Amino acid sequence: MKPSSLLAILAEVERGVLTPEGAAERLKTLPYEDLGHTRVDHHRSLRMGLPEVIYAAGKTAEQVVAIFSSLVASGVDVLATRVNEATAEAVLAQHPGASYHPTARTVALKQGSETTELQGHIAVVCAGSSDLPVAEEAAVTAETFHARVTRLYDVGVAGIHRLLAVRGELTEANAVIVCAGMEGALPSVVGGLVGVPVIAVPTSVGYGASFAGTTALLGMLNSCSPNVTVVNIDNGFGAAYTAVLIARAAARRA
Repeated sequence: MKPSSLLAILAEVERGVLTPEGAAERLKTLPYEDLGHTRVDHHRSLRMGLPEVIYAAGKTAEQVVAIFSSLVASGVDVLATRVNEATAEAVLAQHPGASYHPTARTVALKQGSETTELQGHIAVVCAGSSDLPVAEEAAVTAETFHARVTRLYDVGVAGIHRLLAVRGELTEANAVIVCAGMEGALPSVVGGLVGVPVIAVPTSVGYGASFAGTTALLGMLNSCSPNVTVVNIDNGFGAAYTAVLIARAAARRA
């Protein structure tokens, strides 16, 4: 349930087009809808400005389809993350208008108008091509929730000239997401180049002593750039969710 949808229902009641009983029927799934296996939080858009997102890992295809359908019926933009191919096919069979992004491992369905104004600008940066799944999860998440996204990929510190070549594009964003594995140095460098929040995402990329992203995580947590904050290993979604809120706030102030 989007704020605009709630206001539309209240306006219909005010005009006498809709009875209070009819409004109550439309609102019966608030604050959540109990599907038996899942309680879908339809109230989240009203509280937080962004709808609930489906974490598909560990769920059956049938469960994901049921949750996806419930969110679609409420009128919000719908996103499922960590979706495997079989689950994606099941969702698309029910919702052919949705888009499957194999690299990002997401299925998304935008239900807003195609003319919906973009709300803020986010740059998604990654150190190398091995970081693409996490970077694309972040990019698709931000795009699903109507942020303008600039992708700046394969600009790691091993070839710092590649990053400096895109410095101008970095400085145009309201927030920057930086995905990197190995030693996790890239967010600190980016943080020294821009005057906006940098959200660092350690990725589970690297040889043995990278400890599946733990080395990058610790390196990012110890960043000397004070505008760098850190999310969990491989959590492109969490980085994007926060970046969207930052970018929206910046766009409102502009």
